[in-house]
Amino acid sequence: MTKPSEKEICMLKAAKLSLFCNVLLFILKGSAIFLVNSLAIAADLGITVVGLTVSVILYYSIKLSNRPADYLCNYGYTKIEHVCEAMEGIVLIGIALAMSFQAFMNLFRPEVVPYPWIGFGCSVISASLNFIGARFIFKMAKKSSSPAIQAEGVHYQLEGFISGTIALAFTVSIALKYFGFEAFESYVDPLATLLVSVMITVPSITLARHAFFNLLDASIEEGGKLELMKLLGQYMHRCCEFKGIKTRISGRKKFIEINVVLPHNISLKQGHKVVHSLRQDISSHIAESEVLIQTEPCDGNCVFSQKNQRCPYLPENE
Repeated sequence: MTKPSEKEICMLKAAKLSLFCNVLLFILKGSAIFLVNSLAIAADLGITVVGLTVSVILYYSIKLSNRPADYLCNYGYTKIEHVCEAMEGIVLIGIALAMSFQAFMNLFRPEVVPYPWIGFGCSVISASLNFIGARFIFKMAKKSSSPAIQAEGVHYQLEGFISGTIALAFTVSIALKYFGFEAFESYVDPLATLLVSVMITVPSITLARHAFFNLLDASIEEGGKLELMKLLGQYMHRCCEFKGIKTRISGRKKFIEINVVLPHNISLKQGHKVVHSLRQDISSHIAESEVLIQTEPCDGNCVFSQKNQRCPYLPENE
């Protein structure tokens, strides 16, 4: 059994922390909902349930994504990370729509939230736990270059802002009651829920869209493309032409395919040397990349061949 790499260890650490924190948040919010009976906390609890479910799926998906390519999946299992992204985005959008509808209905029959201090304390603790977890998960996402871990960090950060917003809503509710505006107090909870739903929907749509786009074998990011073009430019004096350049991203893996045209009379040894050097340079400059280079001989349809001149792309000793 192969020893897990540093990136794989970082991914598993992030998944375990996410699972542990979501269990704590579920217990905290689940206990508070029975005492406070707040729609905003119910929405927050729904997000945590999604987070807990995704954390379990994420943990096993990461273990699956780290498996090497085999007969069943020739390119490996890294695309499962994008499936996790898409699942999280879709479910969060569904929760946001359901909570929005319920909040809209509660505006017509508002109810006073009992024990707002408990709701405030629960939300403050939740926000703190989420922001601390998000900071660690983002750190692991940067080390592992995993889109699934990055998405989990976004989820934690978003949940932290949502819990903070709910805590602010409870503060407003307490203030209204203190200053004698009880008539407006009952509207704070559904309005806060509508605001939370909007906060969930916008980034969740972006998350799901990004995941689906990558499931369609999207090309690598612009920075990677520019780096690839820069590296190919350094081999323009050794290769006749570069054709059929293709890139795609699958989870944290990047796949690059290039057809390299070499002089038709270059030796096999020298041709292999050029291709091997190019592959090594691309792999070292573009992280988590797998490079496939195919060679083909020059067709001789150039000015040097027509004038019977020596090919300038041949090595000096050829």
